[in-house]
Amino acid sequence: MWRCPKCDRAFDYEPPHHFCDSGATTIGEYIAGQAEDVQPRLFELYAALRDVLPDAKEKISYRMPTFWQGRNIIHFAAFAKWIGLFPGGEATTVFAEKLTDYKTTKGGIQLPHNKPLPLELITEIAEWCGRNNAK
Repeated sequence: MWRCPKCDRAFDYEPPHHFCDSGATTIGEYIAGQAEDVQPRLFELYAALRDVLPDAKEKISYRMPTFWQGRNIIHFAAFAKWIGLFPGGEATTVFAEKLTDYKTTKGGIQLPHNKPLPLELITEIAEWCGRNNAK
């Protein structure tokens, strides 16, 4: 049995991805609830997204910081070894050639903690999401 040292939730095994349900209701609360060494990276990512999407509403959706405008535009979340940026499946396909240095899933991008955040690329993806994911 594995028990999360942060939220004390018990699992039969150590899950590869685990969100502690901190009950955060704002992005600032979410970031403050993450590991101290990851918080500066999360604030850096948050600031970049906020600059690109100033008209989007900020909220927590699916237990992740989310920018919303009629529907979810883009999410991000902290993980043990990376920050996940979730622009959606179409975005990861559109930007596939620029994402070759990162592990991607159908709708997500893993930004490892041991690499600088690609802020220029994040900005480009967020701008695209603002144009294509908002209603």
